[in-house]
Amino acid sequence: MKSNRTTTIDACAFTLIEVLLAVGIFAIVLFAINTVFYSALKLERSTSRAVDARAPLNQALAILRRDLQGAVQPMTNSYVLRRDFRIGTKSGSLALSQSLGLEFYTTTGSISEDAPWGDVQKVRYELTEAADRTRAKGMELVRTVTRNVLPTTTALEAEQSLVTEIASLEFLCYNGSNWRNTWDTTAGDVGLPLAVRVRIQLASDNPSAKSSREPLELLVPITTMSLTNQLAGGLR
Repeated sequence: MKSNRTTTIDACAFTLIEVLLAVGIFAIVLFAINTVFYSALKLERSTSRAVDARAPLNQALAILRRDLQGAVQPMTNSYVLRRDFRIGTKSGSLALSQSLGLEFYTTTGSISEDAPWGDVQKVRYELTEAADRTRAKGMELVRTVTRNVLPTTTALEAEQSLVTEIASLEFLCYNGSNWRNTWDTTAGDVGLPLAVRVRIQLASDNPSAKSSREPLELLVPITTMSLTNQLAGGLR
C-alpha cells in the first residue's frame, strides 16, 4: 500500500527540467514586457520633450497670427496717425541695409483702466542676436510693441522675446497675383496685402541637415476692408 501511494505522488510532481523550462519561459516573457514598457516610456519622454520644445514656437506663431488678423488699414495721408504697413529692409548707417522684418498697426492692444491706451498698437517682428551667443544655435525672434501711437515725445517700446534658435525668418506678401518679399506703404504701396506668409527656418546642430529640413510656414489671410475715399475723408 505504501509503494502504491509513493508512485502516485511521484507521478504528479514536476521534474527539474520542467521547472527550469518554465522559469526560462517566464524570464523571456518578463524581459519582453520590460523591453516594451521601457520603449513606451522612452517614446513618451521624447514626445514630451519635443512638445515642450515646440511650445514657445507655437505660441509665437499664435501671437503673430492674431496680430496680422487684427491689422489696421494703412492711412498714409493722415498727419495725425499714418498707420504704415512695412515688410522688407530699411537703410542703415554706412549705406548698409538692415532687416526691418514686419512692422504694422494692429487692434490687439489690451484695454485696461490703469493705462490710457486704446486697442490700436504698433508691433514689429524681427530677428536679433541671441542674448547668450555661446549657447544659442541661432537668432532670436523679438516682438516690439508701442502702445502710445500718438506720442508727444519719444515713444516707449516694450520688447518681448518670443522664441530662440531661429536660423532665418522671411515675410512674403500676396498682392493678388504674386508673392513679394517687400511691402512698404511709405514707398508707394497702397493698403494691406491680401495675405502674409511667414517662413521660419529653425537652427540645427548639424549644418548639413539645415538645407534638407523644410521651413515652417504660417499663412494668414488679411480680411481688413480697404478704406474708400468717402470713409477715409471722414476719418482724416
